[in-house]
Amino acid sequence: MTTVEYCNEHHPVAPGQTLTIGRDADLVIDDNPYLHRRFLAVSRTSELSTLRNIGDRLTATLLGAGGLQAQLGPGTELHLAGGPTIVRFAAGSTAYELTVHAVSAVALPCPPPGPPEDLAATQGPGRLSPEQRRLVTALAEHRLRGDVLLGATVPSSAAAARRLGWTPQKFNRTLDRVCHKLEQLGVRGLHGGPGELAANRRSRLVDYALTTGLVTAVDLACLPGEADHG
Repeated sequence: MTTVEYCNEHHPVAPGQTLTIGRDADLVIDDNPYLHRRFLAVSRTSELSTLRNIGDRLTATLLGAGGLQAQLGPGTELHLAGGPTIVRFAAGSTAYELTVHAVSAVALPCPPPGPPEDLAATQGPGRLSPEQRRLVTALAEHRLRGDVLLGATVPSSAAAARRLGWTPQKFNRTLDRVCHKLEQLGVRGLHGGPGELAANRRSRLVDYALTTGLVTAVDLACLPGEADHG
């Protein structure tokens, strides 16, 4: 049985059940007003345990079996491998940690709607061009360096372009190509438009890239001046 461990207490999640986590949920973490009423949801089927971020603002950091390291952004979910997965997040100035003990043997991200074959190929190494990979890495740099609990934000397009030494025009063209490629596979929230700020598109791209392993800390080496950060 899958269980959620918090403050040395274990909360079971039986097959067919879902356990919500937050300040007004099945598992109450705290009455912190900066914490979503319902932030995370752990569900269990006969074969899989899944962790979903059902909030709209906070991001969780996952450290788990098989070397799993991922960021679980708003609206994203992840199938958990068998064994413990440490879940860390911050709300306001307070940091939290809990552990999900899963019994499934699957360690693959939940795919967005789209052809599974194409999605698997896109997530694999080398599917992004070198320039596209550098762009996504620049947008995700703070989180890849472990700054997510320190309030790190996704940089503006202008700041990311400067980080890469690109013109704004080149950055925007490359960003459009990356988003179009992922949209073709069914990834949502990457198309700017009325009521959708560009920052939301960049944040969604970073959340997706980190959750699925599209870029990892290894990719930081492709950024200009990376030797200065070593």
